[in-house]
Amino acid sequence: MEYIKAFIVGGLICVVGQIILDRTKLTPAHILVSFLTAGVILGAIGIYEPLVDFAGAGASIPISGFGYSLSQGAIEGAKSKGLIGAFTGGIEATGAGVAAIILFGYVMAIIFNPKTKD
Repeated sequence: MEYIKAFIVGGLICVVGQIILDRTKLTPAHILVSFLTAGVILGAIGIYEPLVDFAGAGASIPISGFGYSLSQGAIEGAKSKGLIGAFTGGIEATGAGVAAIILFGYVMAIIFNPKTKD
């Protein structure tokens, strides 16, 4: 049942993004930034956490989940280290994910020889 909840919630987040992409003139970059910002705001006011508790990876893996992780890290950093922690907490909370993205992106670029679009 846990996998089904994750699939449904993650799928719905993707469906919303696809609908926005199809129905508006927003670019994928605009949608990514909007979802990240929404994750930060919803995480900061406590709305995104129940969704993560319910759906697990279905809510924490999309880009809005990254925004949620940033906001939670910043909040925890501010509680423990003050103003400096508010700036560094988000990076500490998401550092492993960013490192993995860079590593895997580099490996895929070596394996598949990417080309620019015409």
